[in-house]
Amino acid sequence: MPTNTTGGVTPDIQPFAISIPDADLEDLRLRLERVRLPESETVADASQGLPLDHMRALLAALRELDWRAREKAWNAIGHFRTVIDGLELAFWHVRSPEPGAMPLLLTHGWPGSVLEFEQVIGPLTDPVAHGGDRADAFDVVVPSLPGFGFSGRPARTGWNPARTADAWATLMNRLGYDRFGAHGGDWGAFISTELARRFPSRVAGLHLTMPVASPLPQDRDTATPAEARMIERRDLHLADGYGFGIQMGTRPQTLGYALVDSPAGLAAWLGEKFAAYADTRAEAGGGVSLDRQAESIALYWLTGTGASSARWYWEALRWTPRGAEEENALPVTVPTACTLFPAEPWPTAERWAERRYTDLRSWHEMELGGHFPGLERPEALVREVRDAFRTLR
Repeated sequence: MPTNTTGGVTPDIQPFAISIPDADLEDLRLRLERVRLPESETVADASQGLPLDHMRALLAALRELDWRAREKAWNAIGHFRTVIDGLELAFWHVRSPEPGAMPLLLTHGWPGSVLEFEQVIGPLTDPVAHGGDRADAFDVVVPSLPGFGFSGRPARTGWNPARTADAWATLMNRLGYDRFGAHGGDWGAFISTELARRFPSRVAGLHLTMPVASPLPQDRDTATPAEARMIERRDLHLADGYGFGIQMGTRPQTLGYALVDSPAGLAAWLGEKFAAYADTRAEAGGGVSLDRQAESIALYWLTGTGASSARWYWEALRWTPRGAEEENALPVTVPTACTLFPAEPWPTAERWAERRYTDLRSWHEMELGGHFPGLERPEALVREVRDAFRTLR
C-alpha cells in the first residue's frame, strides 16, 4: 500500500489546478446579460417554484461572483485527480499537521458539490488552530461524485452509489488509508452507507445527516405523534416536492439540454432546492447564502455538468432499495452516529434507523439547520463529526 506524505501525489494521483478559460467566463457573463425571465408567479409563496424576486437576487449574486478569487482559494486546499475504473475522479485531500490523525471521507450529494465541505476542512484537519483539541484531528478526503464538478462525466451506464462506493474504497487505498471514517448527507449518505456495508473492516465508523432508513408499513399504525409528523412530511415531499427527482430519474437528457445551455435555467433548478431544503429562519442564519449558492451554480455551469449530474439520478434511482424492507435486508454493522437537522426533507425516526444500522451509537436531533449543514451550520457539523468519531479512533 503506498504511503502518501505530500497530500496527494503518487504515480496514480496527480495535482490538478482549476483554471477555467477566460472565454468561458466571458460567455457566462454575456449569457447572464441576455437572460429572459418569465412574469412573476401568481401566488404569494414558493408553491409554484422559485419566486421571481429570489431568482433576480440569485442572478445578481452570480453576476457579481469573483470566480478567479474562488479558483485561487480552492486550488490552495489541495486538489487532485486520479483514474479509477476508467473514470477520472477529482478530489480535495488535506492532511492534518497532527500525527495519527484519523482519515475521514466526506461525500456530497445534489444540488451540492465538494463546496459543501469547504468551510469544515480547516477545523477538521487542524483543530488546534480553530480552538479545538488536537486529539480530534482528521486527514480529510473530499471527492466529487462521478459526473459532478471536475470529475469525469461517465460515457456509459453503471455509475451508481455501489460502484461509487467501490471507487471511494480504491481511492482511500491509493492514498494509503486502510481504515477511515465516512460522512455523508443526501446521496453522500447512500454512498457512505454502501461503503460501510461493502467494506465493514475498513470503515471505522459512519456519520450521517440523512440516514437511509424508512418506516415499515406497520409503522404508520404504531407511530408516535413525532413519527406521524415525519411520515406526513415524507409523504408531502414525495407528492409535492420531488418532481425534480422524478424528472432527473426518468428523462435527465431532456432536462440536461436546458441545464447546459441556460445559466438562468440551471440557477433556478439548483437554487429552488437550496432554498426549499435549507433552514431559512433568521435564528438559523437564513439558510444557504446567495454567495454560496452562486459559487455552486457557477461550478456546475463552468464544468458543464448539468446533464451528467442529472443522469446520476437516473443511475441511482435504478439501484436504490425500494422501501424499508429492502433497506433493512442490507444491514450496516459499522458503528454509526446520526445528526438530524430540522429542515431535512427526509426526516427519519431513530427506531426506523436502528433496524438497518445495527450498531447505532448516537442520535442527535438539532434545533437549527437543514439539508446543507456544511453550508448552513458548519460549526455545528464540525462538532457533530468530532463527537461521532471521538471513541472510534
